[in-house]
Amino acid sequence: MLTFFHCPHTRSSSIHYLLEELGVPYETEIIDIHAQGGAPESYRAVQPHKKVPAIRHATAQGDVVVTERAAITLYLADAFPQAGLAPALDDPRRGPYLTSVVYVDAVADPCLVAHLNQWQYEGKGAAFGTFADMVATMERTLTTHAYAVGDRFTAADTQWGVMLYWAMDVMGLFQDKPIFRAYLNRLADRPAFQRFAKAMAA
Repeated sequence: MLTFFHCPHTRSSSIHYLLEELGVPYETEIIDIHAQGGAPESYRAVQPHKKVPAIRHATAQGDVVVTERAAITLYLADAFPQAGLAPALDDPRRGPYLTSVVYVDAVADPCLVAHLNQWQYEGKGAAFGTFADMVATMERTLTTHAYAVGDRFTAADTQWGVMLYWAMDVMGLFQDKPIFRAYLNRLADRPAFQRFAKAMAA
């Protein structure tokens, strides 16, 4: 059994989409991170910073708790290989896949936050680099390939897709990037994305 610790309309939405793509049963425990004082103190036993998302996976060897979007994405895609969302260890696409999953948390998200808050910083002095380089990298990737890792949909696309959905349809960014819109349209054709979008709108 999987338990998904989630707060709607937050960064945990990308894991929600991933779970729909995996097609495995899971339970959702809503964590109200917007409540006065934030999430309940008891939640620190799952996530020490009281952030979402997190998962608890009950296995024959005991419960496994995973936090941080990239780690959760990699864990779940490997834990449920029947979904076909992760290249095998000996697949040459494995390296680019790992990079693409981590890229959202390590580069894209920090660049977006810095851009939206108009933070002034030197790109060489920040581990995540510049907003312009991030946009150029994602645009170049999606111009060359249909998905984050070549022409095959992977778990990386659940992270890229939800990040771009928020950036474009919620924040109003990248309206001059038809490549990003075409990518989102490809995802929108997927039944799992349609289930996810319906839940988001509820």
